[in-house]
Amino acid sequence: MTKRQSSAKRIRFTGLLIMLIVYMFPFLLVVVNSFKAKRDVIKDPLSLIGAEGFSAENYALAFKRMNFLRVFGNSLFITVVSVALIVVFSSMTAWFFTRNKWKLNKLLFSLMVTSMVIPFQVLMIPIVSIYGMKFHVLNNPWTLIFMHVGFGVSMGTFMFSGAITSSIPVELEESATIDGAGRFRRYALIVMPLLKSTTVTLVIIDALAIWNDYLLPSLILVKKDLYTLPIAAQAFHGDFSSDYGLMMAGMIMTVIPILILYLALQKYIIEGVVTGAVKG
Repeated sequence: MTKRQSSAKRIRFTGLLIMLIVYMFPFLLVVVNSFKAKRDVIKDPLSLIGAEGFSAENYALAFKRMNFLRVFGNSLFITVVSVALIVVFSSMTAWFFTRNKWKLNKLLFSLMVTSMVIPFQVLMIPIVSIYGMKFHVLNNPWTLIFMHVGFGVSMGTFMFSGAITSSIPVELEESATIDGAGRFRRYALIVMPLLKSTTVTLVIIDALAIWNDYLLPSLILVKKDLYTLPIAAQAFHGDFSSDYGLMMAGMIMTVIPILILYLALQKYIIEGVVTGAVKG
């Protein structure tokens, strides 16, 4: 390695390190302040240890006030069911669209891709008005799951469609058909196993989005017993008084489960994104 190449490498490393510090600084600030008393957080949020010392009391108090086990169960149920339905419906839809080159399928696929650019904020008031005032189905986790699936299937179909086109030959399915495999058996035993990386990538993307979502659950779930973790953590913020230490402890407790999932499955992300982005 020449001296010039070595210098360029050090410059790149320094630049990436600075970017990492800037990116991680807000998260580290939340972690540090979650161990401080309310007074210390307000007085000096940048200090590593507050005047009253280092304490894990915020976590114990936040766990109790959030009713953590219940809201954790609510978030887990909504996330797992929503992600599972998104994966199943979007993979089936993508497989059907890819293997049947009908004009109607092309039109429907185009409409689904187009719908991905529509922001949720444009739809939230009509949705709440229709489901709340007309159908009276708010305060129901299944209503929230239904909406998450509706918003997530389009992207899933797009990713699976590219993956099926680029990595699953039609001849493989034709051979299975000759051997007597039916449509659903081909889907379960041939198509889905070959979509592993794309499936894991979609699971991570949707699980992160649904688990951390605040806006949609706050519109649908009003009763405290139905709160998800982000809503429960936000409850420490009031109009006249906010306990920032408890709020930050609640945020850390909310992030840890989904962070573990991400770290466990991160090796599949790049492979899945690249595979799903290639479309013939």
